[in-house]
Amino acid sequence: MNKSNRRKFLGTAAALCAGTAAAAMPGQAAAKKPPMCHHVFFWLKNPGSKEDRDALIAGVKSLSKIPTVRDLRVGVVANTEARGVVDSTWGVSELIFFDDIAGEAAYQVHPIHEEFIKKCSHLWEKVIVYDALEV
Repeated sequence: MNKSNRRKFLGTAAALCAGTAAAAMPGQAAAKKPPMCHHVFFWLKNPGSKEDRDALIAGVKSLSKIPTVRDLRVGVVANTEARGVVDSTWGVSELIFFDDIAGEAAYQVHPIHEEFIKKCSHLWEKVIVYDALEV
């Protein structure tokens, strides 16, 4: 192997190794992942109403403006395989991440959250909340 090809090979190999090592190591984003999640499931009063579902989704998305909310995801039931452990009876879910329990507590009494409840509570029949801390 001549010097030029060898340098090219070594440079490429080094770049591949560095890329592989970087991909295998947790990044900064993972280190900054909020440790608390607030997962809420809503059962709509009118489950067949796309208008009601869309109104609730819009209301949930408005919660992202609350300063202690680090990330907010909104979901609807996925059409996955029916299994005994899967509950697909709900209509809309929200998954919100906070830095800590204090952030979630501040969210609960924030005017945007209170306005959401006032404007959207007529849309749901049932709500279940799961709060969890990352371990």
